[in-house]
Amino acid sequence: MGSDKKQEGVLHHQADVHGSTTTSQDEVVGFVAELDELPKGYFRSKYFLGSTFAVGMGLWAATGQFGYAAPLLGVINEDLGPDPNYIWISLIYNVCLSVFLPIVGRLSDIFGRRYFFIGGAVFGVVGTIICATAQSINVLIGANVIMGVANATQLSFHVVLGELVPMKYRYVINAIIYTFCIPGSGVGSAISYAFVVRYPSLSWRGPYWLLVAINAIALVAWVLFYFPPTFDNKHKDQGEESKKAFWIKHYDYGGTLLFSVGFVIFLLGLNWGGGIYPWTSGRVLGFIIGGFAILVVFVLYEIYMPLKAPFMPMHLFKNQGWVIASVLLGIGAGVYYAFAVILPTQAAVLYGNGDLQYVGWLGSLVGCGIISGQMTGGVLARYIGKVKWQCMVMFVVGGAFLGSAAVITADNKNTELALIFMGCFFIGWNETVCLANATIMLHDQQEIGVAGGVAGSIRGAVSAISLSVYTSVLTNRLTKTITNQVPPALIGAGLPPSSVEGFLGAITVGTPEAFAAVPRISARIIAVGVRAYKVANADAYSTVYLSTIAFAGTGVILCFFAKNTEKLMLNSVAATLHGEGVDDSAKVIDEEKIAH
Repeated sequence: MGSDKKQEGVLHHQADVHGSTTTSQDEVVGFVAELDELPKGYFRSKYFLGSTFAVGMGLWAATGQFGYAAPLLGVINEDLGPDPNYIWISLIYNVCLSVFLPIVGRLSDIFGRRYFFIGGAVFGVVGTIICATAQSINVLIGANVIMGVANATQLSFHVVLGELVPMKYRYVINAIIYTFCIPGSGVGSAISYAFVVRYPSLSWRGPYWLLVAINAIALVAWVLFYFPPTFDNKHKDQGEESKKAFWIKHYDYGGTLLFSVGFVIFLLGLNWGGGIYPWTSGRVLGFIIGGFAILVVFVLYEIYMPLKAPFMPMHLFKNQGWVIASVLLGIGAGVYYAFAVILPTQAAVLYGNGDLQYVGWLGSLVGCGIISGQMTGGVLARYIGKVKWQCMVMFVVGGAFLGSAAVITADNKNTELALIFMGCFFIGWNETVCLANATIMLHDQQEIGVAGGVAGSIRGAVSAISLSVYTSVLTNRLTKTITNQVPPALIGAGLPPSSVEGFLGAITVGTPEAFAAVPRISARIIAVGVRAYKVANADAYSTVYLSTIAFAGTGVILCFFAKNTEKLMLNSVAATLHGEGVDDSAKVIDEEKIAH
């Protein structure tokens, strides 16, 4: 009992510290060492380099999980289905990822990160093995639940590396680690289609077997090299008696449950809307409204319940710089997730001519553009300074390029692809700045896990809204443009009206046999119909690119409320690795030393 009171006193002290730091934009606490206090060669040591390698391989696996599977969902459904539930392969993965990010962050803030990230790598190996050997769509859906949990650790790279490097190097460390994204989200679609075309015996399973190897390498690296502060290090000032029992007893299980249930329901509603079901359907509205209501209850619970260890510290949302960075991060991510799906489809219809590998390379332009911007921005952001204005410029210029892609026709491939790449480049620059700012803007650096995780959840929700809007616009416009343009062109070329529906079905298959089955078809009619179909698609995609202006404009407005970070570019480190001559988390730097 006495131990509980002692622990409670420490928690109350922490709450006071958190409360005070939220009132000042110029004070940062929670560091354990200064750069000049670290042992010589620390950042060249096997522990630091090995941990960085583990983070990079995990990031490759996480980005590949989406980048490899997204282009092949149709191929997977054709092999294991057809099953109308195949869309859940991507839906459930993104939902689980967004929900588990803050859970992993909060728990690892409390209990130490090592075994959470090792466990995430184990989940990654197991999940990809199940994916690679799945014999049904339902098994693949279940495996992607496991992968969502695994990727919650793998995509928390900004937390792991953010706390290990001095504040002023967080932009550049992200730039370095983004190189591991190139084979995942960068050229992922090209790798996927290469397996399908060159290794048909493996087909869509090939990328999953590749991911098994990548996850296994990451697991070994986590085990051998990643030794962050332990539970005892993190709670050294709380006394020795029953520390772990105290935190287990007082952990906020109710808040975790409310957040998880509410966010899952809310995200499912967003992902269904405009795609699987119309926005006006009762299922979509019920899930969105119901999920939002549960999240409101969650917020009230976190504010008014006398919690000793709240799941999500509400003072985070009083931090304007952090909130704006998180939302801007989501707007940028929405561009990637949306166009990583849209561009391969656009390329297949307008430019592919049946060459899957060529379509794969064209579809990679989105990921390569984003990564190029992330790496460039990470290297230059600190040296240019004024990141608030950097992000505003990135949204203006990136939005201008993507909006200009609305000039799309059936014949201007090079112009179109150049505009898309440049737009994604500047949006990627914004994303790397905002991702780092989601940890730099924190007043208490010991909350980097939960803050980084919540930022990831906000990113997931905002990007889900973006993806839903883009896909809804595309679906509605395609229905209208194809209906209005293709049948008249076919009938004018001599195809009987009764054969129009058969032609539209044949063109989605694209094989000579499919066209030959259409009554009274001819080579001239096929040429006219294919041309009209491409023009109708180009007109629909034009509207999609115009819709990016709304998101870019929102980003520009939010940038006015963002914060610059020059005063936060410190030499201070929030955590150190074991075995490097530093007493991890045993001392906290005098707050006067880091006040501004």
